[in-house]
Amino acid sequence: MAESKANIELFNQTEQSLPLSPSDCEAIVSTIMRHEGCSFDFVEVVYVDEDEIVRINREHLERAYVTDIISFRYDDEEPDDREGIQGTLFCCAPRISEQAREFAEPEKKEFQRILIHGLLHLVGYGDQSEEEKHTMTSRENFYLEHIV
Repeated sequence: MAESKANIELFNQTEQSLPLSPSDCEAIVSTIMRHEGCSFDFVEVVYVDEDEIVRINREHLERAYVTDIISFRYDDEEPDDREGIQGTLFCCAPRISEQAREFAEPEKKEFQRILIHGLLHLVGYGDQSEEEKHTMTSRENFYLEHIV
């Protein structure tokens, strides 16, 4: 498969400055496409605050709590299809920063991990069972080691 360039749109709806640049995001997406044998047509990454992530979580998933990321895939008529993936990742910037402090990780690395996590959801990885969580964490660690 010839590697194509994904259309990545990055939006920051918070007052917080982000440790990831658009080129950082593009490098992550490119690395995932290469190693997963998939392609992303369009990915929108939207950084929001706690109130907005709770609103999205309640409205779409019937959950009323702060989470670090919520992934929506739009082209999922064929959930196993790994070509032309389209989706939106809503990332809670304050929560991600808080997690970085909790885990004593550099803030940029935690932002990278959460972006990787959301992209892996779009590719088709789950994280509901212990086995899925283990696989997801393993893939996140792999990508953290392989992004430039």
